[in-house]
Amino acid sequence: QVQLVEYGGGLVQAGGSLRLSCAASGSIFSINTMAWYRQAPGKQRELVAQITRNGVTDYADSVKGRFTISRDNVNTVNLQMNSVKPEDTAVYICRADQAASRTSWGPGTQVTVSS
Repeated sequence: QVQLVEYGGGLVQAGGSLRLSCAASGSIFSINTMAWYRQAPGKQRELVAQITRNGVTDYADSVKGRFTISRDNVNTVNLQMNSVKPEDTAVYICRADQAASRTSWGPGTQVTVSS
């Protein structure tokens, strides 16, 4: 199994930047795609960005051009958030897809953008 922990959340002013990181432990060599989701109060969890083991990325339309997902190695994924907006406020949650259709989720980290 894979365990995930997120780092880097906090309070940031609108227009500012924040960098999130997610570190995996356990069966890290089974990890394929890693992704960031977010969930705001009263809303459904939504995909923000994902990156495959080969570095192919995909983004939600709402964050294209502002957020960048990257992968340091097989077990660490980052989310660089620039030009943040109040509507980016949410709990950001890391996900790792592994072999045999297994999925792991982190506990999440709060990001609050003040206007």
